Amino acid sequence: MAEISSKDVMALRGRTNLPMMDCKAALAEAGGDINKAEELLRKKLKGKMDARTDRAAGEGRVTVVIAPDQSGAAIVEVRSETDFTAKNDGFGNAVAKAAAEALKLPEGKVEANAGITAAVDEIRISTSENCSFARGFKYAGGAGKSFGSYVHHDGKTAVLLQAEGTIDAEALAKICMHITAAVPRPVGVTADDIPAEIVDRERKFRIEQAMESGKPKEIAEKMVEGGMRKFFEEVALIEQPYVIDPTKKVKDILGTAKILRFLRWQVGEQA
Repeated sequence: MAEISSKDVMALRGRTNLPMMDCKAALAEAGGDINKAEELLRKKLKGKMDARTDRAAGEGRVTVVIAPDQSGAAIVEVRSETDFTAKNDGFGNAVAKAAAEALKLPEGKVEANAGITAAVDEIRISTSENCSFARGFKYAGGAGKSFGSYVHHDGKTAVLLQAEGTIDAEALAKICMHITAAVPRPVGVTADDIPAEIVDRERKFRIEQAMESGKPKEIAEKMVEGGMRKFFEEVALIEQPYVIDPTKKVKDILGTAKILRFLRWQVGEQA
């Protein structure tokens, strides 16, 4: 039997907002696979789980840095043992230094270089906590492209977005705020960007629901397709109701601009 860590239990609780004992039991049944455990819980509850609260386990901070000339942008997460340390100005400075170092690196996943390691070691020594560089990612810029960002006031959630076309910085920042606040959490810019494993899992779940309903095949198929359309509208960013003005969708405020990609990171998430 797979050993179930308290960290995994808390991570699953953060995804589902269900009691820890239920989460632990699901993880045990799933052999420790958190995605399979979430699916098991959802099946048992017929999809009627409480709304996600995205309460991630772990302490630390996430931040974003954008080059003044829009040549690149980076998002990084540094973790600490306690919230007290995460709120410390010295820790915030260390995270900012790590982000500045990440900005110097090539596009893609950021591995800790000497500069990042030194920034984290500095705060580790000053706080006597086991602080660590959790992850980072660098976006490269380009002609006609621009970046938007938002870091929540507690430093635990941040968004980095890249767009193409004419759109001002304030509008991009507000879209990043939307990404932070939106429920359900957006998982792709458009329906085509949603990861195949998420789409397949959702379709499988809806097929099982339709079959259990006992409806004729033709009606069951329509139920599945209708449900999938609703699902895409809920989790594709540009199809979501804009949180600042729910009478509009995100795509309605873009004008001729196009969102290319985005990252929404929260402290303690599984990288």
